[in-house]
Amino acid sequence: MPRRRAVTLAVSGTLLAGFAAGALFQSVPYAELTPGPTFNVLGTQDGTASGTPLITITGTKTYPTAGQLRMVTVGVSEESYQMPLGEAIAGWLSSDQAIVPKETIYPAGQTQQQSDAQNTQEMTDSQDSAVTAALAALNIKPTGSEVVIASVTDGGPAAGKLQAGDVIDAVDGTSVASGGQTGMNEVTSAIQKLAPGAQVTFEVSRDGKKQAITTGSENNGGKAEVGVSIESENVFPFTVAIQLNNVGGPSAGMMFALGIIDKLTDTNLTGGRVVAGTGTIDAAGNVGAIGGIQMKTIGARDAGATVFLAPASNCAEAKANEPSGLELVKVNTLKDALNALTDIREGKTPPLC
Repeated sequence: MPRRRAVTLAVSGTLLAGFAAGALFQSVPYAELTPGPTFNVLGTQDGTASGTPLITITGTKTYPTAGQLRMVTVGVSEESYQMPLGEAIAGWLSSDQAIVPKETIYPAGQTQQQSDAQNTQEMTDSQDSAVTAALAALNIKPTGSEVVIASVTDGGPAAGKLQAGDVIDAVDGTSVASGGQTGMNEVTSAIQKLAPGAQVTFEVSRDGKKQAITTGSENNGGKAEVGVSIESENVFPFTVAIQLNNVGGPSAGMMFALGIIDKLTDTNLTGGRVVAGTGTIDAAGNVGAIGGIQMKTIGARDAGATVFLAPASNCAEAKANEPSGLELVKVNTLKDALNALTDIREGKTPPLC
C-alpha cells in the first residue's frame, strides 16, 4: 500500500473516531427514569418511630398495624437536564433505568415549575379520593364538603400567605357556604369582582384555627387572580390527614386507601408481610394505570417487598420486566386489592398478572 494512502486512511480513521466520540456528548431530547424511594404508608416519612406519620387519623378509634404497605415512586431527570447521547445509549442497554422522550414527561411549553405544580395538585386530588374510597369501603359516608386551597403558585400574590390545605370560609366578607361546584364558584366570583392589583382578604381555617389573610391580586387577561388553585373536599365524621413531602403525582392513591383501611380495622391487611403497590384511585374505588411500572417494581423489590399490587392495565408491561422474587398481583378496584390481601394472609394465590 502506498505510504500516502496509509497515512490518509489512518488520519480518516482518527477523524471518524473523534466524530463518533464527540457525538456521544451531543445532547438528545430524552429523560431518564430510575427507581425512586419507597414509603411505608403505615409508617413515617423518614421511616423512624419518631417521624411524621404518612397517615394520621384523629377523632375515631384506630388499630395497631403490622407489616408494611409500600407506595413506590420513580426518579425523573429535571426538565433542564441536557442528556448526552452516550448516557441515553447506556440507559437503553440497562434494565435498571428507562430512557423516554422528554416530551412524555414534560409536555412542550410546560416549565419545571408548572410540572411540579401539576404533580402536587394530582397528589392532593389522589389523597382526597383515597380517603373517600377507603371510607366508602367501610360504609362511612361524608357529612358534607368544603372548598380548600389545593396549591399556591410560587412567586404569586398569595405565596407565603395562603397554604395548600387552607379551608376557605369567606373571601372579602362573602361567606363560602359549602364545597362542591357551588362553593368553588363563590370563591372564583368573589376574586374576579376585584380590580387587578387590589387587596383581598381570605378567611381560612388552618390547623383548627380561623384567621384572616390579606393578599394582593394580579392581572390575568384583565381579571384579578391571587395565584392559587382550589378544590372541593369531602368532610367526614373524623379527620384523615395524609402528609408526604416532595412527592407528587396520583399513583399512590390505592396504597393510601389501603393504609387508611388498615388503620381503621382490627385486621392487619398484610399479615405481617412487606407488600408494595401502585395505582391511581377514584372516589368509587376504581384503580387506574400509572407510568414507570418497570422502575416501580424494581424499587419495590429493592425495598424488600415480595408482593406487588399492580393495576390490571399495567400488568402486561410489569410482567415483561418482572423482577425475580416479586409476585405481581392484578387489581382493577380497591375491593380487588383487599381480596388479594385476604388471599395472601390465608396462604392462597391471588389473581396474578
